[in-house]
Amino acid sequence: MPASKKTMRRSLLTASAALLTLSLTAPAFAATTATTDTADAADASPAESPSASPSATPPAHMSGLGGERLGRPGNQVNLGGGAPVLPADVTARSWIVADAESGDVLAAHNAHWRLPPASTLKMLFADTVLPRFPRSTSHKVTGSDLAGIGAGSSVVGIKENQTYSVHDLWLGVFLRSGNDAVHVLSAMNGGVAETVKDMQAHAEDLQALDTHVISPDGYDAGGQVSSAYDLTLFARSGLQKKDFREYCSTVRARFPGVTAKNGKGGAGRPTFEIQNTNRLLAGDSDVTPYQGIAGVKNGNTTNAGATFTGVAERGGRVLLVTVMNPEKKEHNEVYKEAASLLDWGFQAVGKVQPVGELVPPKGVDTTAQPGATASAGTSPGTGNGAGTGGANASAKPVAASTAGGRGGASGIGIALGLTGGFLVLLAAGVFLVNRRWPLPDLMRRRR
Repeated sequence: MPASKKTMRRSLLTASAALLTLSLTAPAFAATTATTDTADAADASPAESPSASPSATPPAHMSGLGGERLGRPGNQVNLGGGAPVLPADVTARSWIVADAESGDVLAAHNAHWRLPPASTLKMLFADTVLPRFPRSTSHKVTGSDLAGIGAGSSVVGIKENQTYSVHDLWLGVFLRSGNDAVHVLSAMNGGVAETVKDMQAHAEDLQALDTHVISPDGYDAGGQVSSAYDLTLFARSGLQKKDFREYCSTVRARFPGVTAKNGKGGAGRPTFEIQNTNRLLAGDSDVTPYQGIAGVKNGNTTNAGATFTGVAERGGRVLLVTVMNPEKKEHNEVYKEAASLLDWGFQAVGKVQPVGELVPPKGVDTTAQPGATASAGTSPGTGNGAGTGGANASAKPVAASTAGGRGGASGIGIALGLTGGFLVLLAAGVFLVNRRWPLPDLMRRRR
């Protein structure tokens, strides 16, 4: 694709992209039910060997959505003159590198292989449920809210009979991958079954047709699958939302503990620090924060192994990478392979021909001509509110991160700011989007 594609086309009025209610059919195979969910805990042990998942080799024929090359097994790349070769140390069963703005897939490996997703499925959960409740909404947790959490799940430490804000709960979801926070938000959304139904409908709306949702938190369940392609679609969709960008790029935050007598005749509520388990964002003993990283989500379960989707910006380019289940089981291997692929992607931009594209959601008109505008009487969303999808969009640039990424109460992300006001639900029931459905404009935050 021409290099000029990094300059975004102006927004167009499109047909409605309201959520569909139809569910996807079940996948052709069922994953073995997990006995543990190491998820994203800081001390999570490595997942089991690839034999824990349904098959050891990709199908000979996979979905061709986004391009016929994406349905082929093995590496798919079109190297041009001066393009770097793909890194040889990537062992993931499936991966993809894509330009987040144009949607061009720069390279892929088994992109549509349907595999257990682990907690990266929480991106779909957040993209589906986050717009429905204002962050200031409070909820007192009941015992039933916490029912059904899988054994060994990663949790943030939510307690029965304690009150939490929606903001607290989303911090628990994104930073600690808390299945307890997911279940409380699901209860607020009408229950786990209703939330799964909503997620499945939203996946279909996004054309994430490799995905079959069984649990909202990504805990291993028979038949629950997604793909590197679909997980990248979820990240791209979620990043349209201001709150999603803020939460997924937050490095550290304070989380409320249990209310207790403070010794002065009143009640006090201590807090404790939680840190994002995304190692490319927060760093670790053998991984440094990746330059330009701004989220998105990691996961680790018995069947899925380690999974990760990340977004990063350098030199005005924004790339998305998804890595699923590296065969090499070294500590933090999924982050090392993701960083290697991002490095390759930034070096390869403009030197490779795309092998496919990230498709827009259903109902998005990609044939309309530039210059179309919204009809009179429409109004954009206004920030953090609930209700419509537009309520979670921002009209002003939002800084996602500072380069250090280790200090501050909220520790908001690293190096990338994305303006909202892009995915705005209009009163007329249509979305205002760009032709290729890219991310919003970018703005690097000054220190």
